[in-house]
Amino acid sequence: MNTVKTYQKINSEKKNATFGISKMEDIYTKRNGKFDEPHRHNYYTVLIINKALGFHKIDFMSYNLSNKQIFFVGPGQVHQLLESEKSLGFVMTFSNQFLIENSISMSFIDGLNLFQNYDQNPPLLPDQEQFDAIENFTNQIFALFNSDAKMKNLSIGAFLKLLLIECNNICEINPNDIDMGASGYNLIRAFKTAVDKNYKKEHATSFYAKALHITPDHLNRTIKSKIGKTAKEYIQSRIIIEAKRLLYFTDASNKEIGYELGFNEPANFSAFFKKCTQSSPSNFRKNKIKS
Repeated sequence: MNTVKTYQKINSEKKNATFGISKMEDIYTKRNGKFDEPHRHNYYTVLIINKALGFHKIDFMSYNLSNKQIFFVGPGQVHQLLESEKSLGFVMTFSNQFLIENSISMSFIDGLNLFQNYDQNPPLLPDQEQFDAIENFTNQIFALFNSDAKMKNLSIGAFLKLLLIECNNICEINPNDIDMGASGYNLIRAFKTAVDKNYKKEHATSFYAKALHITPDHLNRTIKSKIGKTAKEYIQSRIIIEAKRLLYFTDASNKEIGYELGFNEPANFSAFFKKCTQSSPSNFRKNKIKS
């Protein structure tokens, strides 16, 4: 069975590394300009692109590479960078452990409108002034990372948080909206965690609402206000992304994939997939093989 390559470590030569940053041009040179295979990480990735040409594929969506872009890739997302020429910019990676060690709470990360794990992931498009501020933070981080400064990880963590705040302020939805409150963000985090744990067996909004001790209407309103889609749509997005990953990266049959994702009948899985994607599972697999 073919499976997608997963990078478990931020640095293969330093097994305990929790943070990394490299210049995109150095990575391009190291690969001799060859495309990397589609892969995923067990950590967060931020691409700060000054200049680029080509495509960035994230969970089967393709985005044009251009100048002054910021991409955010969450743990578990499948992505592939297809550069037509050497890019200029930075690739930054960090783990949950790095966040914990530098007093950056998961509620802060979850509250950002940046790492959309199971949805469309278009790049952030800052204006020149905004990009200059983000690039300045990145250059500070890069310099610290390659230094012997005391408490450099704490300094990197502080600049990383400022960078993420600056990026998030560019987004239309501000996570610091006073109408949401801490309880709302705790609910969103708990919901996403529950979906990740149960989506292969439980597809109904009512199951998650009951588990969170709230009504389905309350759950839908809260989720919709933060991520722009209902709880049901979020659950379906999670199922569809996993279905696409299994169709693309394994040789499992449609029937096997359907059972894996909690559908008792293959026809139910096929109908669900086609309703959400306008393509049958077989056609999706066939078209991806051709692409």
